[in-house]
Amino acid sequence: MKHPCRTAVFRSFLSVLAAACLAAAPLILQPASAASSDWARSQGGDVRIVAVPPLADGTIPAVLDIRLKPGWKTYWREPGASGIPPQVTVDPATGITFAGLRFPVPKTFDDGIVRYTGYDRSVALPMLLRQAEPGSAADLRASVFLGICKDICIPVQADLTLSLPVGTAANPLEQARIDDAIAALPGAPAADLKVTATRVDAAAKKLEIAFVAPGGKAADAEIFLAGPAGFSFSKPTIHRSADGTFVADIPYRTPKNGALTGKSAVLVLRAGPRSMETVLAFE
Repeated sequence: MKHPCRTAVFRSFLSVLAAACLAAAPLILQPASAASSDWARSQGGDVRIVAVPPLADGTIPAVLDIRLKPGWKTYWREPGASGIPPQVTVDPATGITFAGLRFPVPKTFDDGIVRYTGYDRSVALPMLLRQAEPGSAADLRASVFLGICKDICIPVQADLTLSLPVGTAANPLEQARIDDAIAALPGAPAADLKVTATRVDAAAKKLEIAFVAPGGKAADAEIFLAGPAGFSFSKPTIHRSADGTFVADIPYRTPKNGALTGKSAVLVLRAGPRSMETVLAFE
């Protein structure tokens, strides 16, 4: 025979336990939601968009994910003498605005005929996306165009779509892909890694960029320039100046009747394992 007091205590315990479980229920995260498009496949590689649910301010963390096959390359924002830079167009009817791509530090390739800039391994390019109405679910529709090259260059064009739910946790693998892409971007200028002066020699069509490098060493420094439209920059020649800084002499070519003065360009400076990015205004 069960003791009535013990039965009452046991029932009271169950009631307390049930109340505690109900109280804790709002703390349980919803299942992680995948927010990636399907892969668009080509002979030399594949491309997709990876995203996670929008943030409270409407920002949508996302990357253009380019998966290259061995031996194939794709291009930086300024490919050089040949190549197709990645281009993305987002359907404005989705209520999502697109403000551009960001790029990790590229490599320079020279096959003896042309010199170009890009990547020879898979790369993820952070996308600048924002919702017009934060807090709402959305469907992202984007058209992507880029070049993937080996012995030949193959233009890759794809229409990519994905749903962006709200109220769900980010998929950990997708979040990690985005975080890694952001961590690979060039940093801001620093005291020991920055441009200190620029000078345009219009007569010689030469750009001079003075900079400092960590430890006062610039043997392996590389400079990459993108823009303005229609201008192209040749391989820099770097030497040490009298004040201990370094100067890169960069020949350039202009479009017909074009002038570099009064325009601007994006500069990436890499020295050893460190890199920085800034915008140069040419006076």
